[in-house]
Amino acid sequence: MQLVLDQVAPVLAISSAGVFFMSALLTGFWKFSWMMRSRECKAPHYVDIAHRASLMYAYGALLVAVFAYFSIFSSVVNTLATAVLMLFFALAIVKYIVAGRANKTNNQFRDSANPKADQMLLLIVGLSETLGFGVLLLGFALRVIRDS
Repeated sequence: MQLVLDQVAPVLAISSAGVFFMSALLTGFWKFSWMMRSRECKAPHYVDIAHRASLMYAYGALLVAVFAYFSIFSSVVNTLATAVLMLFFALAIVKYIVAGRANKTNNQFRDSANPKADQMLLLIVGLSETLGFGVLLLGFALRVIRDS
């Protein structure tokens, strides 16, 4: 246990997983309260998405913690890669919560006030998440190769 706690990146990812899972529990309560009040027994689209994304990102953060723990790279590199992933996971959840609270759309890209900015943001987020995890995956693969 102490070996995990001595590394910043896994602790950051595990802590984030806890926050994301708590978000899943709270948005789940929010979702089911909507369902109980709705004639169709449905919650707004992005309330449901916020709940599901929170669950998905909680478990995703645990995977990131494992890859960060086993990565061969320095603590700084692993922490930076992990922080980028956790930041974008958190921003996605917040964006879904805001869209769910507004309850004005079931497609935030189609109904965007600024589609070009959203496309640019999506590109940046997609690249950052992919590169962040790619660094951790490469660090893990290099450790496996070295220790084989």
